[in-house]
Formats: sequence, structure tokens, C-alpha cells
Amino acid sequence: MTVRRFDFTEGNILRQMVAYSLPIFLTNVLQASYQFVDSLWVGNLLGSNALASVSVSGTIIFTILSFIIGMNGATLTILAQRKGAGDERGLQESLNAFVVVFALLAISLGLVGYVLSPYILTWIGTPDTIHKLATQYLQVNALGIVFLFGYNFIGTVLRALGDSRTPIRFVLAAVILNTVLDPLFIAGFNMGVVGAAAATILSQGLSFVYALIYTKQTGKIPFTKPHRPDKQYAVAIFRLGIPAGLQMMLISGGMMAVISIVNSFGEDVVAGFGAAQRMDSLIMLPILTLGSAVTSMAGQNIGAGKWERVSDVTRSGIRLIMSVSAIMAVVVYIFAPTMLGWFVETPASIRFGADYLRTVCLFYPFLGINFVLNGVIRGAGAMLAVLVLNFISFWVLRYPLSALFSRWLGESGIAYGMGVSFLLSAALVMLYYRFGRWQQVRITGSRQ
Repeated sequence: MTVRRFDFTEGNILRQMVAYSLPIFLTNVLQASYQFVDSLWVGNLLGSNALASVSVSGTIIFTILSFIIGMNGATLTILAQRKGAGDERGLQESLNAFVVVFALLAISLGLVGYVLSPYILTWIGTPDTIHKLATQYLQVNALGIVFLFGYNFIGTVLRALGDSRTPIRFVLAAVILNTVLDPLFIAGFNMGVVGAAAATILSQGLSFVYALIYTKQTGKIPFTKPHRPDKQYAVAIFRLGIPAGLQMMLISGGMMAVISIVNSFGEDVVAGFGAAQRMDSLIMLPILTLGSAVTSMAGQNIGAGKWERVSDVTRSGIRLIMSVSAIMAVVVYIFAPTMLGWFVETPASIRFGADYLRTVCLFYPFLGINFVLNGVIRGAGAMLAVLVLNFISFWVLRYPLSALFSRWLGESGIAYGMGVSFLLSAALVMLYYRFGRWQQVRITGSRQ
């Protein structure tokens, strides 16, 4: 079956945005279900302490992986611009450079994450009762970073080329395997939280192999035999990728800092926050999806020199995200306690998690604006500006405000600090979008 590839340089923008975003949304839902499924099985089979250990470890493993994920975002920008400009050689050479650089980084960060796991957990103040379990879960996941990165990288390349449907195949395969293997490894083999991590890693590894075979046989991605990258393409990756990677590390590090505040309120709050984060990660998927779609759409039009369409992409994205955010806020406010009950049974944990979600959801529209505008700016290749904006968002606003409000209001202040930071971050990125110099950024090659 022929898979449609979008050319965003012409046609109705809003219709393209919806049609292109839906497969990405489904892919993201499936991707997020890894932690969702792990949490369901761990919480129900092993209890609140095990769930808390998975929650804390999940935040750290994302931080270890985040540098590569951020650099992977540079893939979307560079390849989308090369496609928009019709530069086939630049597309192939950039792709080769990404493969070589990212493979080395994935292996290196996985090893570093394995060695430093117990020390990082101690540094963020993980309670002694869950420290050992958290370490075990974190170390197994660190060893599998290369697999998680691999099939996500292939999906990112396909989306940059306008194909948002094919990546669903790879993620769906991994999710089905994970759903089957999780209870088998956790309870059947009596491996506990290590089993949950092992099931995920094995599922992702097999999916990565499937993605490699499929794309090679179908020719959907113009892979070449890996070779030493040309200097200009390697420089472009590091010039855009390092700020993008640091941006993701700042985001993850900021969440780790917030976790350290949560940890100070004890195990019930840690478990409640972990369950709320699992729900929040699913609820936030439409926002994340639009941010990714906007980057691809803006990138192609910037590469083609069609700046009026870039403005149309921005306006359409904001209109769409405001509508979606309002719907999500209503659903969360009504059903928060019920959804949290899927993960934890402790009344104190459910109460904290529900209060947290009902407060934060009121600020979702501001977070949505942030993602859309950052997506456009990222599509232009202004990664350094996005890095600075996210540094301010997480380390000048989110962490300090969460700490300040929690000091005033106790555990409930964490949500107010997060929400206010969403609002102020949106105001900041709107100012930069209006008055910043992101439109003047150039990457490899010349724009039309």
C-alpha cells in the first residue's frame, strides 16, 4: 500500500495539520503506553513502593535519554528543510551524519546512565525504602537506550519526509510485545520491577529490528552505508543538535528538581505524583503532537522560503491547540480521581494526585501555546533560542515557583507553581516569536 507523504508547501494548512497530526498522535499514545502499562502492572502486582520507584526512575531515564531525543529533534528540522528545498543530496548526507553521530551518543549515554544510576537517585533525595528498586529499574532501562532511540529515530526521519503513518507500525509492534511480556516477566518469572524494565527493553529491541528491515525493504528512507560524515553536515548537526539536546536535558533536569521537592513530602505524595504524571503524560499527548507537527510543517515552508505559510501554520496551530486544551481540561477536572485509581489504591495518594491534576489542567492552554510557538521556532533552526527559553521556563520559573508555592501552601503548592510557570513561559515565548530574530537563522545550505 502506498503511504501518503505530505508536501506542506501547498494546500490547505488546517486540513493538512489535522490529517498529519492524527497518526503522530496515535503513535505518541502507543509510545506513552509503555510507562502506562508498566505502571498498571507494577502498581497492581507489586504495590505503591514499586510504583514510586518506577516513577522516580522513569524521570531519570528520560533525562539520560533526553540529550539524544533533543538532538533527534534537529533531525526533524534539518531534514524537513532539505525536503522543502528539494535538496536530495543534502538530505542523504544529513541522514548519514545523524546515523553515525547518534549511534555513538546512544551507546555512550547508556553506559554512563548504568554506572551513575544509584548516585543520581541519592542526589535527588529518593527515599531509602524505594532506592534499591529504583536503581534496578533504572539500570536495566539504561542498557536499552539504544533500542528506544533507534526506532524513534526512524520514525522521526519518516515524519520529516512527510510520512506520519508508517511509524505507527513500529510502535504498535513494540506495545503489543510489551503488554504481553510485562505480566510474564513481573509475576510469571517473579522478576519484579526488573521484569517490567526487561520486558520494555526486549520489546523495543525487536521493534527496532523490524523498523530497520521494513524501511530497507521498502526504500522509504534513503539510507546509505554509514560513512564518515562530511564536515558541513556534521557541523550542522552539532550546531543545531547540541542546543536542542541541552534543551531536553534542561527540561528533564527541571522535572528531576521538581521530583526532589515532591520527595520531601513522603511516599504517599511521591506515589500520587507518579500516578498523576502517568496520566498527565497521556493527557498532554495532543499538545506534544501538535508541537512536532508544527515543526515539520514550518520547516518545509521555511526551506521553500514561503514565510506567509509559516505564519498560517502558527495561527492554525494555536487555534487548534486552544480548542483541544479546553476539552482536555474539562475531562481531567471531572475524572481525575477515577483515572488515578487505575494506578494507586492509597487514598492519600489519590487525593494528592487528583488535586494536582485539577489545578494544572486549568493552565493547559498556556502550555499548548508554548509548544506551538516553540515548534515554529525550532522549525527555523533557532535551537539556541529554544534552549534559552526552556532554561528560563524550567529553572527560572517552574522549579523555583514550585518550591516557593510548596513552602507557602504545602504539597498542594507544587501544582500552583507548575501552573503559573506555564502562563509566564507562554508570555515569554510569545514575546520572542513577535520580536526575536528566529527568522534569520540559517542551517546547512541556503534557503530559497
